[in-house]
Amino acid sequence: MPAKSKFFRVAVEGATTDGRAITRNDIEQAAKNYDPQKYGARVWIEHIRGIGPDSTFKAFGDVLAVKSEQVDISGETKLALFAQIDPTDPLVALVNTERQKVYTSIELNPNFADTGEAYLVGLGVTDSPASLGTEMLKFSTTASSNPLASRKQNPDNLFTAAEEATIEFEQEAQESLGTLFFNKIMGILGKKDASTADRFNAIESTVEMVATSQKELVDQNGAFSQQIESTLAQVQELSEANKKLTEDFNALTAKLESEEAPSGRPPASGGDNTVKKTDC
Repeated sequence: MPAKSKFFRVAVEGATTDGRAITRNDIEQAAKNYDPQKYGARVWIEHIRGIGPDSTFKAFGDVLAVKSEQVDISGETKLALFAQIDPTDPLVALVNTERQKVYTSIELNPNFADTGEAYLVGLGVTDSPASLGTEMLKFSTTASSNPLASRKQNPDNLFTAAEEATIEFEQEAQESLGTLFFNKIMGILGKKDASTADRFNAIESTVEMVATSQKELVDQNGAFSQQIESTLAQVQELSEANKKLTEDFNALTAKLESEEAPSGRPPASGGDNTVKKTDC
């Protein structure tokens, strides 16, 4: 199962959906300041934050890291923000299988926690392309209130124009069964703040686990060894049968070669077996 994505572009400096603009400085600060341990941005459908865990608009993942890079768009150099996310299985299915919600838009707080600097507080996935930013910008100049205001954590937050994203997921190497078994044992023995009795119980449990696993391994090896022996016996029988067939064939060939070939057609004779002469 994919554990994280590769970095992909989620925003560029320029228009937002409410008539403002995200600046180069905003993107630089967002890339510099983001720390999921301080405040983790989550992935939301259309920037809508559902309440219940079974909601259609529940969280679809977490932003692990962000960085900024220069990009060329239609011959113009702009600063872009790239994100790496930890997606949920439904998001992976939406993007890779159903081709839904393939555009992204960030939610940026320009004055996060009164620091005076920008911070990424959310990532929206949507089916609306980048033109949403321009269209919403035009609409917002005449609207009495921003139609997306109810989706913001803070009224001052910015929603960037939705950029098409190519989300590729990295595959994490799965741990071997031996590693998992070792880690499980060490987890039992490494319990802290345990009483002496608890530690003895943990050791007893570990020894029992090791003994059980070794018994299963020996049983498996025993069954495998029996299977090998049976196969070898069958091979030996086939080899002996083939050897006998070869010997019989060689004996028959030698016998046929030692016999004299017929000398020709026997002379014609009558019923009394006397040779008849033919008048010419």
